[in-house]
Amino acid sequence: MAVTAPPTTARPETVPSRTGAAAVTTALVLLVAALAVVDITQGTAAVGPAEVLKALTGRADTADASVVIASRLPRMTAGLLVGAALGMAGLALQAVSRNVLASPDTLAVNAGSYLALGVVAVTGVSLPLLASSSVAFAGGLAAAAVVLGLSGLGAGTVRLVLAGTALALGLTAVTEGLLLLFPQETEGLYRWNQGNIGQNGFDGVLRMLPVAVVGLAGLLLIARRVDALALGDDAARGLGVPVRATRVTAVVLATLLSSAAVTLAGPIGFVGLCAPALVRPLARWARGVLRLRTAVPLAGLVGAALVLGADVLLRALVDADTAVAVPTGVVTSLVGAVFLVVMAARLRDTAGAAAPDRLRIRSHAVFLTKVAVLTAALVGVTVAAVLLGDSQLLLGDVVNWAQGRAGRTVSFVLDTRMPRVSAALLAGAALALAGTLVQAVTRNPLADPAVLGVSGGGALGAVILVTTVPVVGVGRRRGGLRGLRGHCGRRVRPRRARGYQQNRLVLVGIGTATATTALISLLIVLTDPFNANKALTWLSGSTYGRSMPDVLPSRPSSPSAPRWPPYATGSSTWSPSTRTRPGCSGSTWRAGDWASWSSPCSSAPPPSPPRAPSASSAWSRPTRRGPSSDGATAASCPSRCSSAPYWCARRTCWAAP
Repeated sequence: MAVTAPPTTARPETVPSRTGAAAVTTALVLLVAALAVVDITQGTAAVGPAEVLKALTGRADTADASVVIASRLPRMTAGLLVGAALGMAGLALQAVSRNVLASPDTLAVNAGSYLALGVVAVTGVSLPLLASSSVAFAGGLAAAAVVLGLSGLGAGTVRLVLAGTALALGLTAVTEGLLLLFPQETEGLYRWNQGNIGQNGFDGVLRMLPVAVVGLAGLLLIARRVDALALGDDAARGLGVPVRATRVTAVVLATLLSSAAVTLAGPIGFVGLCAPALVRPLARWARGVLRLRTAVPLAGLVGAALVLGADVLLRALVDADTAVAVPTGVVTSLVGAVFLVVMAARLRDTAGAAAPDRLRIRSHAVFLTKVAVLTAALVGVTVAAVLLGDSQLLLGDVVNWAQGRAGRTVSFVLDTRMPRVSAALLAGAALALAGTLVQAVTRNPLADPAVLGVSGGGALGAVILVTTVPVVGVGRRRGGLRGLRGHCGRRVRPRRARGYQQNRLVLVGIGTATATTALISLLIVLTDPFNANKALTWLSGSTYGRSMPDVLPSRPSSPSAPRWPPYATGSSTWSPSTRTRPGCSGSTWRAGDWASWSSPCSSAPPPSPPRAPSASSAWSRPTRRGPSSDGATAASCPSRCSSAPYWCARRTCWAAP
């Protein structure tokens, strides 16, 4: 007798309703309408909902009507248009690349548009809005083509994001360089780069509306072909779909939508990433949502809701005057950074094998050859950096400067140039060592202080000091190090238990770096929106104006350690006049009187120099006298060099010329 198991009843699956798409669309339309109504009631002027209603019906006075018609309604419509354009552009890019992290931000479309507009601003050419949109379109399209060419269509998520992030960093660096070199021509461009939907009238909205309509119509026309690409290239070709032409058309249309949004309001970050991701879960309740013809309008509605929601939230949390100064793109960037971290946590790690435990050297001869070549290149670059510049020098000038026999001009040039070269050498070595250590600890060849967001944490700590305490010295670096250390601890410690997965580590690092960049932009815009150079100069990695205390911030304090003479402290003017000695209240020192500098603080006046300086004397540099000829030790050196004009350091007596 055969025994059969009782039939198991399968759990009924939720089948999307046919009317679900209409219900979802209606709910999104109502949400966007509610946000739009709330947005036009917010502002700096005392115009409430009643006055807004009267202005819309033509029964308000002239002042209230001008506020509503010329400012608030254009701002609201710009938010709708920008959000819809970015949402649709992000969905199209994700569909053709088959990558959930593709967006105008990760494909460097916004960075390319920003650079193109920055170049036009530097030239001083004033372009109308449509011409500016064409320039932004060309820059964004070129950037997207480069990223897709480097990463490959259908490539992994991390490869696409890394290619886009690398290109975006390079383009942004070039644009920030233009901001620093041409501050007058690019005034206000930094604040515009953060994304601001504020408008003066409907001119910009009306001129960009046809561009957005053309982009939407084009995406709807190629919707069936793009849906076929989800089956794979071979299957799409079997269905008669021109794969290459379809992808190129979709990328061009997405770039057109993104450039229109950038021209109207600036790059508003991560709307194109978040909007499509919020549309996909709606497929559980609505049938056909994942089809491009239905998903494109829904992504536009979600994008509009994100931009308007960010503007409404910003104006609700802070006062009206502060909300005007804070760009909307800062809020969306913070939200997008959190969203990217959440997406990274849900992604499965598809990285290859782990990095090897140690670096294998194939041949010692090859290794020594590489070391020799790199050393020779480093020496050559260092010599060129020391000799070349506004004032070209010779090697003999450097030798005379080292011996204290150079003239005033050569001394001044090298006193300002040597700290810069030293700072560049030390900074490069420190960054290389940091990258090596991070990659060795995490066993991740993609780990880097910049990619992991560690540099962003340090920059945030330093910019807080720069903006709150304008005159800072070594404390600026210490504040940056505190921010870097805290950020690194938050990033690394939670991952010790489950290992350092390559995809998650990089994506979370990029997300946190984006958040710190948004916070830095927020600080700059709030404190001094039209003087961003004060923070950009440091953030761009400039060595200009460095001095020896900057290069060597922690001087040794032991008795046998060298005490830096006044010329090495970064001051540019030295004369025989009496000055207050740094660090000693009431104590003075005389230029060339190195004993008063190296001796403990004393209220007694310093001894006069034994000889008067001649016209050719260089008081900015000491002359090395060499070790004592009678075998002076470190203990006896201070007693033999305690009188002016001598001072002692490392068993060596130094004397002013």
